[in-house]
Amino acid sequence: MSEISAATPQLLRRVSAGAVLDYLRASEAVTVTDVMEATGLTRATAISVCEDLMERGWIRELENQRAFGGYQKGRPARRFELNERAGYVLGMDVGIRKATVVVSDLRGKALGRASQPFAEAEISAEERISVIDRAAMLALHSVGASPESVLAVCAGIAAPVDRNGDVLVTQHFWGLFDVGLKAALRDRRGWTVLLENDANLAALGDRWRGAAAGVDDVVVILASERFGSGVIDGGRLVHGRGGGAGELAFLDMVEGVGNTFGIAFLAREWATDALAGNAETSLRKHAADGAEAAHVFAAAAEGDAVALKILERLADRMARVIGAVATIINPELVVIGGAVAKSAGVLLDPIAERLKQYTATPPRLAVSPLGDSIVTVGAVRCALDYVEKNTLDLKLMARASPHLPPASATATS
Repeated sequence: MSEISAATPQLLRRVSAGAVLDYLRASEAVTVTDVMEATGLTRATAISVCEDLMERGWIRELENQRAFGGYQKGRPARRFELNERAGYVLGMDVGIRKATVVVSDLRGKALGRASQPFAEAEISAEERISVIDRAAMLALHSVGASPESVLAVCAGIAAPVDRNGDVLVTQHFWGLFDVGLKAALRDRRGWTVLLENDANLAALGDRWRGAAAGVDDVVVILASERFGSGVIDGGRLVHGRGGGAGELAFLDMVEGVGNTFGIAFLAREWATDALAGNAETSLRKHAADGAEAAHVFAAAAEGDAVALKILERLADRMARVIGAVATIINPELVVIGGAVAKSAGVLLDPIAERLKQYTATPPRLAVSPLGDSIVTVGAVRCALDYVEKNTLDLKLMARASPHLPPASATATS
């Protein structure tokens, strides 16, 4: 009993600090009174907690308006804000052809980005890690941040990852991503690295800042080269026992689908087949150096019959894919994401028209506005979740300056 009593003040202070930080993350500059009203803390406790967080470097105190020429009767209110540059998080999208890394501040603002190609698909684990590490260092250098300032990293990979961050390697392709990235970057840089499936991160990213914002039951389908999906059910990301929830290999058995090739791949292949014949089509001028999905969408926008026929086939294929997903999972919303999403908006109406043929529970449809950044946005969100959960156990490289002018009076990068 005496041990519990002795620990209580420390526990209460930790809870209070967490509440204040949560409030400041969701706010701009706030006064002590604002903190008291939001958290229920007494003035003395609110001031004490703010001063402790300021000493640790997580928040900073702003100079009062009187210092900038304003007149205020009486004692000026103390104002605090989150020190969004107290540290950084990295969001990584590790594909089979390249690695992309985004540097974000603690409010989730992307500050820098770098990509590095892999020499080929099947390179050694050490080579793959070196490319990823190089992309990370280039991204950090672009914003003048040091490796020591990184508080957490999340990497999205094109393979199932379970709740513990272990890669499911029951297929050769998935095994290409099981390179020991967490241990390698911990040893090289001292970083905490979280691994997650890329489609799962796409779901987190779009629900945070995309078409699925505020939706608790959503499936996000990465639809460019191959189909993959991330499932959020009741606001919770679904992994399955080995991380395989959302995998779409079953499409091999769906009538009219038969494989997991995505919109970009199919548009390219079907356009190439059409150009091999004698059909008159404006695709020829668009695809002089080889057909790509963008050429098909451009030609279709001009009313080209061949391109429009390809879009009809894509819409039917997508309706069957979404119909199967909707029948199994029954989401409120299905979002088409990835680099192809910007063009795929023209497919939404024809997909919706066909959906009732393939499922009794058709969802709403949308395309993600995040484009090819959707995975890195989700990776940043995942890394921020880790930092926010563990803030009081993390040590910052440098403490914040005790007094700073208001954000409007400081330069931003």
